Amino acid sequence: MEKKAENNFKRIPEDLHLIEQYFKDRVGLGTSCDIGQRKLVILKTHVQMYYVNGLCDTEFIIELIKELVNLNDHERPSKNVFEIIQNRLVHESIEIVKTLDEVTDQVLSGLTAIVVEGEPQALIVDVRSYPGRQPEEPDTEKVVRGSRDGYVENIIVNTALTRRRIRDENLRFEMYKVGERSKTDIAIGYIKDVANPQLIETIRKEISSIDIDGIAMADKTIEEYLMNQSYNPYPLVRFTERADVGAIHLLEGHVLIFIDTSPSVMITPATYFHHVQHAEEYRQSSAVGTFVRWTRFLGIWASIFLLPLWFLFVIEPSLLPEKLAYIGPNKESDIPLIIQLLIADLGIEFLRIAAIHTPTPLSTAMGLIAAVLIGQIAVDVGLFHSEVILYVSIAAIGTFSTPSYELSVANKIFRMLLLITVALFKAPGFIVGCTVYILYLISLRPLNAPYMWPLIPFNPVALFQVLIRRPVPGSRLRPSIVHPRNRFRQPESKP
Repeated sequence: MEKKAENNFKRIPEDLHLIEQYFKDRVGLGTSCDIGQRKLVILKTHVQMYYVNGLCDTEFIIELIKELVNLNDHERPSKNVFEIIQNRLVHESIEIVKTLDEVTDQVLSGLTAIVVEGEPQALIVDVRSYPGRQPEEPDTEKVVRGSRDGYVENIIVNTALTRRRIRDENLRFEMYKVGERSKTDIAIGYIKDVANPQLIETIRKEISSIDIDGIAMADKTIEEYLMNQSYNPYPLVRFTERADVGAIHLLEGHVLIFIDTSPSVMITPATYFHHVQHAEEYRQSSAVGTFVRWTRFLGIWASIFLLPLWFLFVIEPSLLPEKLAYIGPNKESDIPLIIQLLIADLGIEFLRIAAIHTPTPLSTAMGLIAAVLIGQIAVDVGLFHSEVILYVSIAAIGTFSTPSYELSVANKIFRMLLLITVALFKAPGFIVGCTVYILYLISLRPLNAPYMWPLIPFNPVALFQVLIRRPVPGSRLRPSIVHPRNRFRQPESKP
């Protein structure tokens, strides 16, 4: 009997006093200053509006109220007040719901609910106007030439930026709500006749099965649920804040995940080589793009292997040819070299963290202090060898040249582990450490996609496109890693 009564109460009652009491008890009407209510009498029938201040466009609400009030001057009293109001609401998005749970969810999402006395249903009007910034170029994905708009924290703006670039009738955005308390909006974006249906269904099931009270950290929380990431430091999805990057991946057959309150869009599936590409390569000519790409590859290689390799040559001078015998410190130090390397490497990380937390007016002063403390003075007092500073700096520059921030931090963790392995086991430690590193990357399969594709499993055509930036007219095939329904980007020429 209690369950039956509860179910009946969840349906919208015809008595407006019960609805008002529900909002007072469950939503905080009268207690929370942002929960708004407007009572009207339309055609001798009581009507109530519920909304959240700050999430709604005030001008739209005023226009709706004007339209409703004008009904008293232009319409005769009728029993079909609900239908009259529905027909006279001047708005393009109106939905009818029949339960109080739906009304509550929609109101807390920024929509306006209109309930009419004697009607067991409500009108939901989309007057959302979320606070946020305007689209601007992302700080972490700047280009010399190209569009300057980027994703923001508003999911509606983000889908619109994508739709502006792909005006295809097959482009789909499926909306979900995640979080028992946060009810965060999540949209899955894909091109229906290109994306793999199995991939879409897998992502649907994973998102629908998320059971948590809220996802305040938005994209990262969804990634951990979607990929079962655990303590793996390597990113299993690619994040982007550029609308053009998101659009090109949709055209390739990827599935995008948009999360409200997050300017980062998740690209799935993603391999290791997706994280080493940058939009700048495609904003230049093919030759320049290839040069930039190889320079970036060199920086990524240096960020991982340069320090451990140099340290190995220092402790095993016999491995060096005679012409490179000058490599290594000329003076002995009281501090072991491995300690110097770890301290210097951690010092760079301290600077990075400090730069994030330092207010912009003070960042220049912090840079000057860091240059003095970790530069010449640290060498003069004997804390570091000059070569330690040199090679740690080169490795740090390689870290910053990595397009993906998540990948750069993961590479840094492995670099420090490889340094410790070389210090303990010398040359065998370097060889075994690199082998374990490669095998670990090969073992990763985010959304059943090989992480090291197209290197392993080997795909020569796709690997060539990774190494060489091909002209767009020559790139006729979509990547096979996403198993697209339509493999060809461009229609074949007819004889």
